Amino acid sequence: MSAGRAGAAVLSRPTFHAHLVFTTKYRRGALTDPILTRCQQVMAEVCQDFSAEQREFNGADDHVHLVVHYPPSVTLSRLVNSLKGVSSRYLRREFTGHLRKYLWDEHLWSPSYFAGSCGAASLTVIKECIENQKRPRP
Repeated sequence: MSAGRAGAAVLSRPTFHAHLVFTTKYRRGALTDPILTRCQQVMAEVCQDFSAEQREFNGADDHVHLVVHYPPSVTLSRLVNSLKGVSSRYLRREFTGHLRKYLWDEHLWSPSYFAGSCGAASLTVIKECIENQKRPRP
């Protein structure tokens, strides 16, 4: 009986981490180092609005990886929609000239995305993967 109670206590305080990957529309290599830097800032702000935390961020010219820690009250799909929507609006407004060369419609991100849950053991591996992205040079 006490083992069940201990397990229940652990489950009552869940920790959710998600590894997210967003690709640019048509996988066009539109992202530069300054765009990725600004994207990281915007996405960190969105996470804060959701009482979430951006733990890792990096990317390449056609995609971004991030690990977010979020509370159980947050629906991951809502968080993802806000991350993609808000970052798209800011980046397209702030880097209009550059992004217009690669993306001719109103979208920065592909409508699909990857979301994988991760536990403490795999966070180290995911962190290494994200840190080793081939980010465009400034």
